[in-house]
Amino acid sequence: MKKFSLFLLVFCAGFGLFAQDLAVQYAATIKAKDLEKHLTFIASDSLKGRNTGSKEQWVAAQYIANHFKSVGLAPVNGSYFQKVDLVNRAWTKVELQSKGKTFAYLKDFMANALAPVAANSKFKVNFIGFGIQKEGFQDFKGLKAKGNLLLAFEGEAKDANGNYVLSGTKDPSAFGKGDGWKEKMKYAKEAGAKGLILITDRDEVAFGNFVRQRQVMAQRFGNERMVFTEDTKDASAEFPVLVISTDMAAQLLGTDAKTLLAFKAQLGTEKKSIASKFNPSSIEVTIERSEKPVDTYNVVGFLEGTDKKDEVIVVTAHYDHIGISFDGQINNGANDDGSGTVTVMELAEAFGKAAAEGKKPRRSILFMTVTGEEKGLLGSEYYSRHPLFPLANTVCDLNIDMVGRDDDEHVGKPDFIYVIGSDKLSSHLHQIMEDQNKKHTGLDLDYRFNDPNDVNRFYYRSDHYNFAKHGVPVAFFFNGVHADYHQPTDDVDKIEFEKAQKVGRLVFYMAWDIANREQRLPVDSNKP
Repeated sequence: MKKFSLFLLVFCAGFGLFAQDLAVQYAATIKAKDLEKHLTFIASDSLKGRNTGSKEQWVAAQYIANHFKSVGLAPVNGSYFQKVDLVNRAWTKVELQSKGKTFAYLKDFMANALAPVAANSKFKVNFIGFGIQKEGFQDFKGLKAKGNLLLAFEGEAKDANGNYVLSGTKDPSAFGKGDGWKEKMKYAKEAGAKGLILITDRDEVAFGNFVRQRQVMAQRFGNERMVFTEDTKDASAEFPVLVISTDMAAQLLGTDAKTLLAFKAQLGTEKKSIASKFNPSSIEVTIERSEKPVDTYNVVGFLEGTDKKDEVIVVTAHYDHIGISFDGQINNGANDDGSGTVTVMELAEAFGKAAAEGKKPRRSILFMTVTGEEKGLLGSEYYSRHPLFPLANTVCDLNIDMVGRDDDEHVGKPDFIYVIGSDKLSSHLHQIMEDQNKKHTGLDLDYRFNDPNDVNRFYYRSDHYNFAKHGVPVAFFFNGVHADYHQPTDDVDKIEFEKAQKVGRLVFYMAWDIANREQRLPVDSNKP
């Protein structure tokens, strides 16, 4: 028995070394020259920045899918493409009219939320102070507002010392926070109103500057927004919430700005709702919207495992970018995230080669380049809503978004990568990464953006998050932002492919270890 135990120990140790030798062998197939070859096409001018839903993005999708097929990956449910059901919403005409004067969107007013309103719909207006239903402020009590628009001050009342009345401190209640308008909207809906108009808390200069910033953003990115088709079916959730200046509000109320601001201050002094003598004018509203289906896809390639094939590792990057700027310049997105896309392609090839030579992983691996990241992580969110494999069976997501560059902090220093999220749900995932990096790649692993107080909130800004929020362990690999981020200058010649190769190999070693170990990664952490 002792001899058998010794033999088993030696055999297991030998097998472990053999598995490590195999990992080194196949990791070596991830090469800088191959990354460069693929990226030269993915980030070429001919693909015009791979904007979500563009015909050029479809060309990129086919290129990736053909590569998956050529390296031996299988389709899922008969296809290398997962259609992501989106519609493009655009606001074609948004305006208010009162007393013969027309007020234009993003000139005279803004919106926290928009919803369609038939052209020239006429509404009575109820002025309701701050629009608060708490303690002395009972702005909705007995309010007869069915079918009307409600007009209210943004935020909440303050006293002469600048303290919020409801809290008695410098800290606002739920009504006065940045999203306090949602609380007011809730009560407005319950009152049967058809919309809410808020009088800005900013002074006229600050409000004008804010509107101009919105104008610039609209010029750069357009007034379109992509949303899930399934989310357009519940029209009851839509409710317009507009934001206007004090001067515009005074015109609607038949007064002047000085008198209106004096009444606002009085509410803080009285610390309760009080009736005003203002006489609101009726308003005509037009909010027209168009909706157009978006033809876009996640690209998937599947490698089935052996004895633990029902457990799936997911490796992701996003292959969309921001397309063409309003001034006609192409944003090729070589680093963001062409670099991650081609790294996933090379990882797929390395595992495909191993499988073809009889070295399939024990667990299955799904290689996926997702769409719509630049529009709000839409492709990965769609996958999390409609997973091709149950999320309960998903072991982890290894996400690569921007590799092969240095940010200002790391110029001239050893090769590095920012790692985000690796310890938040599984301490074992984090340790595997540390061990594999120490054994094989020797990268400087920088965790500064893993801090839950990171003001950049990078943990929430790439596709891994749509797995993490469902309890799936994640690790996010990222080289940081730089002067070319979201600029036409993010080109292939800026990428250092040897750096990208190192990150690709680290992810390979991690995936190889996770796929072939005996026990599934435990979810043993709950870090913010």
